[in-house]
Amino acid sequence: MTPPPSIPSPTMSTCGRLVQELTLRERVGQLLMVGIGSSGPTESDADVLATTRAGSVLLLGNSTIGRQGTQEVTRRTLRAARQPEQIQTMIAVDQEGGSVQRLKGTGFDPIPSAVQQARLSDRRLAAEAKTWGQQLQSAGIDANLAPVADVVPRSTIDRNEPIGQLRRGYGSDPVLVAAKVTAFVSGMARAGVVTSLKHFPGLGRVRGNTDFRSDVVDTVTRRDDPALAGFSSGVEAGAEMVMVSSATYSRLDQRHRAAFSPTVLRGMIRGDLDFTGVIISDDLAASAMRDVSAGSRVVRFLAAGGDLAIIGDPAMTEVAADAVVVRARQDPGFAKIVATSATRVAELKQRHGLADC
Repeated sequence: MTPPPSIPSPTMSTCGRLVQELTLRERVGQLLMVGIGSSGPTESDADVLATTRAGSVLLLGNSTIGRQGTQEVTRRTLRAARQPEQIQTMIAVDQEGGSVQRLKGTGFDPIPSAVQQARLSDRRLAAEAKTWGQQLQSAGIDANLAPVADVVPRSTIDRNEPIGQLRRGYGSDPVLVAAKVTAFVSGMARAGVVTSLKHFPGLGRVRGNTDFRSDVVDTVTRRDDPALAGFSSGVEAGAEMVMVSSATYSRLDQRHRAAFSPTVLRGMIRGDLDFTGVIISDDLAASAMRDVSAGSRVVRFLAAGGDLAIIGDPAMTEVAADAVVVRARQDPGFAKIVATSATRVAELKQRHGLADC
């Protein structure tokens, strides 16, 4: 099996010098992943991408146009995005399998749910993931926001809305979950596709879905929890992004939901997992965030230690980008955070031929 790519510290990278040459607006743009329809950018989407200099795009919604049709979508998306000369746009999709396979049609194999993937041997799953990744690559997709590393207790599978009910998890045994996460990440890495472990520190023990509710709380997960095994194994396997949950974890940080928690982002992801890659948010435009003003969501995520913010509503992107720019101009410490995170994103792009540092 091909060794996973190493993830160097951004402080050791020439990408840091490249980021320093960017305007503040361009640096902030590297921290934004804007969600658009899987049929490609509308005229208003293209305006948002150009105005905000957004460095990444997430294709949302299910598509059945196949690989050839998706190639045209990614080409149009790249033309719409306005990037600095030495950095390209990263295009991502949710291609977990089962009910969460956004791209279908000729050229994309049907991907089984995680429950079904868990029945495959590790070797077979890694081989299948490589094939699925190659199909994404050939369609112009750089990143797959998968796999789900959450562990769902057997007794609560039917009540767990975000993972269990949708068959998105590999199971209730942390050891099994860790093995399947490793296989999926390794296979995608062999295809050259970026993966994102999600949803740290896990949505397996909650009931409500953070896509629709703002009061989702996990009262069980501990900092040394065995259920975190899938995340640690995924990092060791070479996952280059970790997606943080939008739920609140009362035993970890009672005051902040995970996406805004320095304890979770800096203490656990950076510290406990020793992760030096890109920390990505779940959708900051989702209902879980409706009690936080649009302008402050990305600011709070970055200040807590995040790097790349998913904004599923293009209309919210300009407000969020402007808020980050204003805060960086007012606060030199926050401006340094922006530069560091932009460097991490540039490093990720560099490893996949999307930046020339």
